[in-house]
Amino acid sequence: MSEAYKSGFVTLIGRPNVGKSTLMNHLIGQKIAITSEKPQTTRNRIQTVYTDERGQIIFLDTPGIHKAKNRLGEYMVSVAAHTLREVDVILWLVEPGTYIGAGERHILEILSGVKTPVILVINKIDTVKKEDILKTITAYKDVYTFQEIVPVSAMKEKNTDTLIRVVFSCLSQGPQYFDEDTVTDQPMRQIAAELIREKALRLMSDEIPHGLAVVIESMKERKNGLFDVEATIICERDSHKGIVIGKGGAMLKKIGTAARMEIEGLLGARVNLKLWVKVRKEWRDSELYMKNYGYNMKDV
Repeated sequence: MSEAYKSGFVTLIGRPNVGKSTLMNHLIGQKIAITSEKPQTTRNRIQTVYTDERGQIIFLDTPGIHKAKNRLGEYMVSVAAHTLREVDVILWLVEPGTYIGAGERHILEILSGVKTPVILVINKIDTVKKEDILKTITAYKDVYTFQEIVPVSAMKEKNTDTLIRVVFSCLSQGPQYFDEDTVTDQPMRQIAAELIREKALRLMSDEIPHGLAVVIESMKERKNGLFDVEATIICERDSHKGIVIGKGGAMLKKIGTAARMEIEGLLGARVNLKLWVKVRKEWRDSELYMKNYGYNMKDV
């Protein structure tokens, strides 16, 4: 290991749906965090690892910072805010634009009490003209003293190498925390559950925006290498259960097929996936249900 080997922890923050999970997936070169067009897709802190000859960056993808409307929302905001005290660098993702709205102002207030270096990442630059990017840089330079400002496109993978270089420039010499082949510390069961939830979010209408959870009941490998995975999709209303299942079970089959294909790619093995649907009314306001589904307020 080189004497100049650097390492550290870097969190990604920003409003919901600004592209944090997409950027992190591209930076590490593998899909770990789920993505969808619906805001607040990420609910837990997700830790991934980038390693090269320069050192090791441990990325923490967090839920979008927003005004909480229920206990799950409070949990998500707490997760995001808590990581700011644990990391070496903060990546604040924003979209191009000169208007700094209430959501960004709220994040600025949070950052005002933090001494950690902040890199402003202007994402989705592929959607605007170059002069609009320059205007965005000018607008944000006036409201906060950033370590660096880096425009990128997570979707098109533009300037992501520059972002990695800038992050390393902000880190100090340190140890290698994980093996060089490690890309995440997330349990496989948790990743599988999130992939199923992603497919449900993508395939269904806005009628069920956030009230879904997925629990892996069992994950077992047979002697022939095939994995048997049983999972339950939790929703808040009886009407939602009907939408999740669909006419003649068609929607549930679509969700299962799409999720199975991704889980097979992740495991590198064939998967037999079985899905059930249960109703747990107002589970997002129940600490007991939240804990059972992996969202424990005591952890933040």
